[in-house]
Amino acid sequence: MNRNENSANIKHLYNRAGFGISYDRLHQLSRKKISKAVAGLLEKPAVADKLTTVSQEEFQQQQMALASLGAKKDFTPEEKQQRQEITRIQNEKSRQLNIDWLHKMAATANPLQEKMTLFWHGHFACRSNNPYFAQQLNNIQRQHALGNFKTLLMEVSKSPAMLQYLNNQQNRKGRPNENFARELMELFTLGRDNYTEKDVKESARSFTGWTYDKEGNFQFNQKVHDEQEKTFFGQSGKFDGEAIIDMILAKPATASFICRKLYIFFVNDTPDEAHVKELAGHFYEQQYDLSAVMKKMFSADWFYAKENTGNKIKSPAEFLTGLSREFYVTYNKPQVLIQLQTSLGQYLFNPPNVAGWPGGKNWIDSSSLMLRMKIPSLVLNDGVLDFDGKADPEDEALIALNRRVKLKPLKSYVDATADWDKFLASLPKSLKQTELAAFLLAPAIDKKITDIIMANTHLKNTAIAVTSMPEYQLC
Repeated sequence: MNRNENSANIKHLYNRAGFGISYDRLHQLSRKKISKAVAGLLEKPAVADKLTTVSQEEFQQQQMALASLGAKKDFTPEEKQQRQEITRIQNEKSRQLNIDWLHKMAATANPLQEKMTLFWHGHFACRSNNPYFAQQLNNIQRQHALGNFKTLLMEVSKSPAMLQYLNNQQNRKGRPNENFARELMELFTLGRDNYTEKDVKESARSFTGWTYDKEGNFQFNQKVHDEQEKTFFGQSGKFDGEAIIDMILAKPATASFICRKLYIFFVNDTPDEAHVKELAGHFYEQQYDLSAVMKKMFSADWFYAKENTGNKIKSPAEFLTGLSREFYVTYNKPQVLIQLQTSLGQYLFNPPNVAGWPGGKNWIDSSSLMLRMKIPSLVLNDGVLDFDGKADPEDEALIALNRRVKLKPLKSYVDATADWDKFLASLPKSLKQTELAAFLLAPAIDKKITDIIMANTHLKNTAIAVTSMPEYQLC
């Protein structure tokens, strides 16, 4: 394999396993074998990396304040105001948590760990009004993102956010709540048609008593646990929740279900069942070791095949993170990131339902595509569409009108600053416009793209033009 091919493969690897790669880093890695790049991505961080937006002290103060108000229906005006204030603080912290995670993804030295955290965030989709619980779950997903799936599954299942979201707090002997037990099998492990309604009912009985205390720690409440015999997957015994999870993981169908979702997220929206089977067999043999299965995926020839490159639509989180990371963007009013996510259809920590975001082509419709194509110029160029290349016919009239009126450039409502000096310093002085376009885009550049950028005299203008193209939405 020549160096150009190796460089293309490493760029593809970093687009999928992370959020893109800088030009100088790509130049360094292109001299090494792909196996070295994969090994580097899989290295565990020396220090545990966590979101720390909400401190335990803040959480406990709020819990105490809520406890003092009690569960009564009628509040005095003072109590009503106190409750509203707690809600306001929690909402503010939830927004800050969202922004802090986007910043972490944009700045991380462990891109695969954050990309895997993003994958699990969608897989174990969960909404919590309590920002401390949401943060706790996100940190669990990060800590075990590339560890063992059994450990991850167990920790997620015991997290207050998930127990609350799927109503396991109400799951008691004599009055089982089936919500958690059903989603555990349908969405988190086996997929439909691999269990029966009886399995759901018996499993729900096994999870009775799984709850959490006021400190936000998992608690097994023996008093409300159903200790009678259950029959699950045709086996009988006095099963508890952990036994149910072990029995679910004993089924190869679980490895297949997880690997199919990994394949769709990292490789192609249309899974190749032979490749999924290859991954699932390895995952099962390796006792659900996530690092092992990701290494196998990123080392497979088919991962770099033409049909699997430049063909996936970036999720809004990937798009915003990649742009920020590539151009060292600082958002002077970070709250705008909430508006952008909402407009683009992926508000982190707020999935549409327990199935998560559908992804793929669902990310794009006519209005979201237009917004996606505007965002790079708003973020990178203070909202000024300043392309000195050939414009599309629709844009030419607008540009001509602006020239006649000589409008002053409007400051973008996005209010962001890109570090152009840092970005341009990473590029070779002799870099051509077409070479920069080829670096920034995952799909191959064609004549239409070449015609648009060839008249540009500055690499900055080329970068803005290229990132504003539909092709930039693919990775």
